[in-house]
Amino acid sequence: MKPFHTISVALAALLVACSGEQPVKTTAGGSLASCTTRSYEEIGGPFTLTNQDGVEVTEEDFKGRPTLIYFGFTYCPDVCPGTLVGIANAYRSLPEDIEPPQTLLISVDPERDTPEALKTYVASNAFPDNLVGLTGTPEQIAAVADEFFVGYDRIETPESAGDYTMDHTSLLYLMDEDWKLKTFFAEGDSNPEDMATCLAQLLRQ
Repeated sequence: MKPFHTISVALAALLVACSGEQPVKTTAGGSLASCTTRSYEEIGGPFTLTNQDGVEVTEEDFKGRPTLIYFGFTYCPDVCPGTLVGIANAYRSLPEDIEPPQTLLISVDPERDTPEALKTYVASNAFPDNLVGLTGTPEQIAAVADEFFVGYDRIETPESAGDYTMDHTSLLYLMDEDWKLKTFFAEGDSNPEDMATCLAQLLRQ
């Protein structure tokens, strides 16, 4: 597992409590760093996962153009769909000459998020048109989460229809054409307008 102390400047990390509790924030200068100074070579790495069509893919399949990555799950009641809607709104706010990055939803709930479940979920008209859902074995999900310093935890909710929910880090990661982190967006500083401004600036470089 990648040690967090290898990152010289700490991330503004947000653990979303999808069980209904308040989010737990740890901030270390996140709001002070502009969108162009949030690139850490320690974040991001190789993976092997399965897309919503049941096809095995790796990071190599997404090289060649920028990629925006979000870790979430289909049973998430509000934070995940709200984030994906926000991404779609940001893309619509981009200048006409800027092509939106390809967009990945990596599930932290492989038990329920089968390719079939993801295929239905990512097809929502409210989400980005180019959204790809990725899942895998618990070991594969743990490995890719480790590469992106994503924390997640299963929370039992026996009183609910779903029996459990998943608390998880809520960050958006923008990878460049070579699968290197260009920036990240934390919850609270990634409204669609600001995200669009940042994306336009970085994607023009």
